[in-house]
Amino acid sequence: MDRSVRTVDDVLRLLDGLFPPQADRWDAFYGDRSRQVPFFVAKPDENLVSYLERGLITTGRVLDLGCGPGRNAVHLARHGFEVDAVDLSPTALAWAEDRAQEAGVEVRFRRADIVDAEFTGRYDLVYDSGCFHHLPPHRRVSYRALLDRVLAPGGLFGLACFAAGEMGSELPDAELYREGSLRGGLAYTPEELRWIFADLTELELRRMHDEPAESPCFGERFLWTALFRASSSHPHVDDHG
Repeated sequence: MDRSVRTVDDVLRLLDGLFPPQADRWDAFYGDRSRQVPFFVAKPDENLVSYLERGLITTGRVLDLGCGPGRNAVHLARHGFEVDAVDLSPTALAWAEDRAQEAGVEVRFRRADIVDAEFTGRYDLVYDSGCFHHLPPHRRVSYRALLDRVLAPGGLFGLACFAAGEMGSELPDAELYREGSLRGGLAYTPEELRWIFADLTELELRRMHDEPAESPCFGERFLWTALFRASSSHPHVDDHG
């Protein structure tokens, strides 16, 4: 019998197969550290710096999703956070580990696919700079379920993702499956982000500030930045992941 679907997880994995694998793509992307790409520079996101300066986030446990070469993970560790950071790319993680060593901080880096990774305990902050917008539509279900599993009651979720009208694909979800391509990443409107993360309380949603080359922070206006808070009871999201 040639059948592969019995559970919701089977459906999700079947849909994964409609899009090219991601790990090799990101290994190639991070393979040349000398490339003049703004987010290769060891600068934290300007919105993340702002959250710290305004006291919106304080010390605690942090999970950095799709950490890349560790820009934000290292910055948070410097500020006393206990940081776990995950990425698909071994090449990116090797770079991140070098940066943490150079900065003299400890970050627990781990290679994992966030849609099926297991994490121990809850986090006071989950931060994602550039990972969410590379997920296919069906994996939003897995992503929301992940947040429900790992966010502590009252915990914070920070996000930076492509802004519609600026960067990324704005095709309807169904069309992405017909093409079998994410076209480099998906763009979102504020209304879509509020709808997807409706179980969380919005604290801030704005464009990322455009930072000049001499700034100590990374900032590009083609990104939305958002900060959400989980409820103090943080009820279970009735979705599969």
